[in-house]
Amino acid sequence: MSRSHEVAMNGARSLFKSLVDAGVTTCFANPGTSEMQLVYEIGLTDAIRPILCLQEDVVTGAADGYGRMKGTPAVALLHVACGFGNGVAMLQNAARANTPIVNVVGVNASYHQANFPEHELVNGRVSDIARVVSHWCGEARSASHLGELGVEAAALAKTGKVCTIVAPNDRHWEEAVPPPTPPPPAGRPRAAAEAIERAAELLANGKKTGLVLGGLALQGEALELAGRIAARTGAVLLAETFPSRYLSRGEGRPPVDLIPYELEIGIKYLESYQQLVFLGARLPVATFAYKDKPTLKSAPGCELFTPASEDQDLETALRSLAEAVDALGTPPIRQARTPASASPSGELTADAIGRTLSELMPADAILVDEAATNAAPIQAATRGARPHDYLNPATGGAIGGGLPMALGAAVACPGRKVVAVQADGSGMYTVHALWSMARENADVVVVVLKNDAYAILGLEMARVREGELNAKMRSMLELGDPALDWVALAKGLGVPASRAGTAEEFHRQFAAAIAEKGPRLIECQVAVPKELLALEEVLHQQR
Repeated sequence: MSRSHEVAMNGARSLFKSLVDAGVTTCFANPGTSEMQLVYEIGLTDAIRPILCLQEDVVTGAADGYGRMKGTPAVALLHVACGFGNGVAMLQNAARANTPIVNVVGVNASYHQANFPEHELVNGRVSDIARVVSHWCGEARSASHLGELGVEAAALAKTGKVCTIVAPNDRHWEEAVPPPTPPPPAGRPRAAAEAIERAAELLANGKKTGLVLGGLALQGEALELAGRIAARTGAVLLAETFPSRYLSRGEGRPPVDLIPYELEIGIKYLESYQQLVFLGARLPVATFAYKDKPTLKSAPGCELFTPASEDQDLETALRSLAEAVDALGTPPIRQARTPASASPSGELTADAIGRTLSELMPADAILVDEAATNAAPIQAATRGARPHDYLNPATGGAIGGGLPMALGAAVACPGRKVVAVQADGSGMYTVHALWSMARENADVVVVVLKNDAYAILGLEMARVREGELNAKMRSMLELGDPALDWVALAKGLGVPASRAGTAEEFHRQFAAAIAEKGPRLIECQVAVPKELLALEEVLHQQR
C-alpha cells in the first residue's frame, strides 16, 4: 500500500493491507464515529477506492452488484449494530446469491461497550445479527487479529460467501503486526461421479427434459457446455426464477428461459416437462404458500434430480456430463438476434420498453431487472438483444435491490453500459443510490416503470378478497396519493431525468441516454400487463 510517509502499523492499516493483498480494493461505505480510523487509513492509500452511500442498504446492495459482476468481493463498511441492521435486506439477497462480500462493522471500543450499550442490540450483539445474513463472522480480539480476520474473510468470500468482520475501534488504532500472506485460492468440491452418470441416463431416456441452471452455470464456459448438452440431447435450458450471480444471454449465447415467478404461470410453463435436472439451481418451489395450491411449479410425477449444487464445481460437472452424453463436439444452439423492425409506437407498455431495449442496448451491456409485475414482457423482448448479462437482485426475497445493484455493477465494470429497469414501489426503498450514481458518474440508465401501486399485491389480494377492495384496503397498496415524481427526485439527487408517455418518446429518450456517459433516468407511466390482470380476475373467481 502506497503512502506519503512511514508510520507504524496499526490494526486498521493491517486490516486494509490484508484485504488489498487479497485483491479487495473497492469499499462501499456509510461510516460513523467508530469508523473514523478506518476512513483515515483509506485516505492514506491509493490502493482502495471508497464510494460513499447515503443509506446502508445501498452500501450492501452495491457490494452485491459489484461482487456478482466482478467475481471478487468489495468491502461494505458499516456503523455499529443499527447501521448493519439497516443493510440486512440486501445482505439477505447477497447471501442467497452466494455473492462474495466482506463486511467491516465498526463498533465501540472493547473497553467502552458496557458503558454505552445503546450501540449494541437490546438482546444481543452486532455479531448476533451479522450471523443471520453471513456465512462467516469474526470479531477482532486485538489489532493484529484484525489483520488476520481480513485474510480469512477475503479468502472465504472469494468462494462465494458473505463474511463479516466486527471491529471494535480500539483495535483500529492499537499497534499491530503485518497480516499473514493470503492463502492460495480454494477450489470447489466436485459432483459425485454417480450423480453425473444418473443425470446422463435421464438425458438419454427420450423424455422431455429441462436442464435447470443456476449460479456459475449460467455464464462463461459452463453455459457453453450446457448449450452443447442441450443441442445433443434435446433438453431445454432453463434458469431458476431469481438467478444468483448473473445470466449471460442475448445474441450468440445459448438460449436460457427463466422459470416464471407467479405460481400459476410457472405451473403452466412447466406442465409438459417429465423430468428436470438441476445444476446449481434450486427446485421450482412456490415463493409463498397458498391455500389449496401445490408447493412445486413442476408437474405431479415430474422427476427432479440435482447432480450438482451451487457450492460445487459446476463447470467441471457440466464438462463431465457433456462427456457422458457425447456432447463435447456438438455445437451449442445459439440465440439469434431479434430481426430489425419498426420501432415501437403508441401506448407505452412493458413490451414496447423491452423492444426498445432489445434494439438499442449495446453489446456487453448489463441489464438489472427489478421490473416486478412488468418483468416478463421485458425478459421476453430482450431475449434476442445484443449479448448482455442479466442481473436480478431479489434472490433472497428482499425488494429494493435494483438501484444499488446497478451502482455496484457499474463500479465493477466501468467500460460497460448498465441498464436498470426499476419498478417504482421497490425503487423507493433505495432511491438514495441515485446520489451515489451521480457522484461516481456511474454509467447507468435507470428506466422507472411507474404504475403508482404495489401492483404485485393486487394479484396476491385476489387470492383472499371477497368482492371489491374498499378504500382502506386500496390505501395500503396504492402509491398515487401523493404521486411520486421520479424526475424531480432524480434531479434533486444529481441525476439528469426525463419523462416518457408514449413508446416513441421512450425510444427517443432511451437512445439519447445510451449515447451519453453517466447516469440518466427515464420515468415511464406503464400499466400492469394484461396477462397479470387476467390472472388476477381468475384467482378472484376461484376464491
